[in-house]
Amino acid sequence: MAWRRQVNVRLARRTGMQLRQRDGRLRLIRNPGRELASPAFVLSSVRSGSTLLRMILNSHPDIYAPHELHLAHITVDFGIAAAENAITALDLDRDELTYMLWDRLLTQALRKSGKSVLVEKTPNLVFIWHRVASCWPDARFIYLLRHPAAILDSWQRARTTQSPEEAVASVTRYLAALREARAALPGLTVRYEDLTTEPAREARRLCDFLGVPWEPGMLDYGRHRHGDLRPGLGDWHDKIRTGAVQPPRPIPAVELPRELRELAADLGY
Repeated sequence: MAWRRQVNVRLARRTGMQLRQRDGRLRLIRNPGRELASPAFVLSSVRSGSTLLRMILNSHPDIYAPHELHLAHITVDFGIAAAENAITALDLDRDELTYMLWDRLLTQALRKSGKSVLVEKTPNLVFIWHRVASCWPDARFIYLLRHPAAILDSWQRARTTQSPEEAVASVTRYLAALREARAALPGLTVRYEDLTTEPAREARRLCDFLGVPWEPGMLDYGRHRHGDLRPGLGDWHDKIRTGAVQPPRPIPAVELPRELRELAADLGY
């Protein structure tokens, strides 16, 4: 049940234990050591401005915000039953090996960057928020919100092959998961509308949350290197390529389906 998972997640964070699923049940176990300390994760829907947020954060001299890493699809598998038995005999399992892989991957990426704080922003993280919190009990979470009507409009323009019903279902799925994560895990809420109209103020809030000094140059993200911009790694459209924060499009004056109206109200819109 969702409420029980939320209680267990909160308990795990308070006690330093780890939330794991075994035999179809959630269990609290002693948390193993992680190399990466206090990573931050942006949880958001698609088309909420997470690439813009990533560019701003990555322009800080102390913050490394890489392209989308898709941790949800980086997993460990056993080729033969004997290998699984061997790992089980070490009191480990597939989930813990996957978490070790994630931790090592992000630790190595941060070290290579030469920076001190890592922020990961793949939108589909919102579907595995409980696994991220289980892997890193000291993780910090940034909730990036945007008006559902604007998300839906942007998603439909980006995914022209989807039917209107499919687009609504996709956006609803993301926002429902985001609502669940916000109810279970504390974090900093940032709204896309505020980020694009008051970027300096919001960047200061983000710096305070991440424990780094404010850097005005963060907003001029076009002067910094951010790696490749291409499909699958984040937004690659012209608006991002301008290198500067652009004003938001007006929120479409449309009647949202009931499920999105309810989510919009829950998110404060």
